[in-house]
Amino acid sequence: MDSKKITLSEKEIPQQWYNIQADMPNKILPPLHPATKQPIGPEDLAPIFPMELIKQEVSQERWVEIPEEVRKVYQIWRPTPLIRALNLEKALDTPAKIYYKNEGVSPSGSHKPNTAVAQAYYNKVEGVKKLTTETGAGQWGSALAFATQMFGIELEVYMVKVSYRQKPYRKSLMNTWGANVFASPTDRTNAGRKVLEQFPDSPGSLGIAISEAIERAASDEQTKYSLGSVLNHVLMHQTVIGLEALKQLEKAGDFPDVIVAPFGGGSNFAGIAFPFLHYKLTENKNLRAVAVEPASCPKLTKGQFRYDFGDTAGLTPLLPMYTLGHNFIPAPIHAGGLRYHGAGVIISQLLKDEIIEAVALHQLECFEAGVLFAKTEGIVPAPESTHAIAQVIREAKQAKEEGKSKTILFNLSGHGYFDMQAYTDFFEGKLKDHHLTDEELFSGLKNLDTPLIEQSVA
Repeated sequence: MDSKKITLSEKEIPQQWYNIQADMPNKILPPLHPATKQPIGPEDLAPIFPMELIKQEVSQERWVEIPEEVRKVYQIWRPTPLIRALNLEKALDTPAKIYYKNEGVSPSGSHKPNTAVAQAYYNKVEGVKKLTTETGAGQWGSALAFATQMFGIELEVYMVKVSYRQKPYRKSLMNTWGANVFASPTDRTNAGRKVLEQFPDSPGSLGIAISEAIERAASDEQTKYSLGSVLNHVLMHQTVIGLEALKQLEKAGDFPDVIVAPFGGGSNFAGIAFPFLHYKLTENKNLRAVAVEPASCPKLTKGQFRYDFGDTAGLTPLLPMYTLGHNFIPAPIHAGGLRYHGAGVIISQLLKDEIIEAVALHQLECFEAGVLFAKTEGIVPAPESTHAIAQVIREAKQAKEEGKSKTILFNLSGHGYFDMQAYTDFFEGKLKDHHLTDEELFSGLKNLDTPLIEQSVA
């Protein structure tokens, strides 16, 4: 393989996370209480989150110290390599330079442990005995299972039913690390039972699974809830990715013109892009950051910017975000980690302010890109990661057409070795592109009673 690896030493693991809220020209709107519709305070979140994470959620400090206990666990797999994809460049015959950050080298095979370890640590410090969470394709659930095992905390996972069936080895991985895993919707919660009464064959959704996990956490004083994307503190924890990439590209004497990452709720996009956007926001650096979502769940490209619940049952605070509606049930595409109805609040504000971009791609183009990447770079990417690769290929082809060189950086958010059934289905012609109808698109929005957010925050 003709590729160039750029590495760092353990001493170069970042000592601080980067909080982009400190540099945003327009601050995010506050979350609202689901009953009163008034801005919530720390006391409203205390039943489900430890106080240190609540403080991070609202922090305006640019740099937040990473606890030494967290950095020690990070050392198991961090720093992750940055690789110049020379073989892919050659196959595309492009003048573009393509780099990727390989987050698939983590114990659970994705970027998710970057926040899972931090969240498990802060819960342990506060004396929490048990966590509940949701997971789509299983990357987040397995990451949190690994992290809770590191800190001696029990874990209960609600896995979206269609992914539970598609990806049985993800469940086995979570079980290996001691987690209990349930196919959501279940009959263990009021939220799950309500869905099953109306839709006995429901494939589930991340919104439903979140409702079940929150309900379980709220019913037990010894239990807290943990979320793998969307929230501000989660996005901040992931910035170790981009902070490392900054150092690695500095060693290579390069800086990206374009940053690309797949998009579900925002965690891996934020992780790779935010540290570079710091220079766009503070030094007016010319930089594009592109979030790539599935065409069957296009909240950034076709959703509405308004207050909505993060879950189906309406147990979470109302968040100002691009959304397809909390009742939206995405098509059962294999990129389960991208099948979420809403976008992170920070991401939504950045998109509203035209600081970042978004595109939506169909899964066949993405799998074709994933196969080409595997053939050229030797790594089988997760279905989620193929979305970034497909957009990178578009960018590289455009560079060739224009005869201009540019530097492209993308986040290989995880490997696909637990997702081989998806590739089998692709090779056997069983995968189809799902073209979202207007009726499907607006089915989840028509019953929302919150107004559209028309203007950016002053």
